[in-house]
Amino acid sequence: DYRCAPPCLGLELIFVYGVSRFCPPRKSCHDWIGPPDKYSNLRPVHFYVPENESPLEQKLRELRQETQEWNQQFWANQNLTFSKEKEEFIHSRLKAKGLGLCPGSGQKATLNAEEMADFYKEFLSKNFQKHMYYNRDWYKRNFVITFFMGKVALERIWNRLRWKQEKRSS
Repeated sequence: DYRCAPPCLGLELIFVYGVSRFCPPRKSCHDWIGPPDKYSNLRPVHFYVPENESPLEQKLRELRQETQEWNQQFWANQNLTFSKEKEEFIHSRLKAKGLGLCPGSGQKATLNAEEMADFYKEFLSKNFQKHMYYNRDWYKRNFVITFFMGKVALERIWNRLRWKQEKRSS
């Protein structure tokens, strides 16, 4: 859900609920890619909607938008879970060592790379099934999108050929 400050006179960053949103120029006739989302780290796309968009082109655009929203949601949730569990892991390991905030220095005690490797391995193992389903669904969605891209390309070629035929006939 993109929100633009009217009138949109260029590439502007709009902050809505702490999330950076952008607004392409009003007369743009291309898709625009925005800055990375704060939560998912993915770059959202603002899809161009042509005035004479065919039903097939509309279906393709909607599939792309739905996939983008699905992808944004998955990675926002995944990144939140990762951050939360990482923080809990670090806290529990430091507590087990009897460490925390180092008094006097104001610096946090940290874990070394080998200790963090335990967390990463555990996190990946625990989320293996979720990632497997995500990848399966991502491939399915992209196959459908690619199929519709082919159909749209054929429709455009057909329309051009038909237009040239009509032009010759008249």
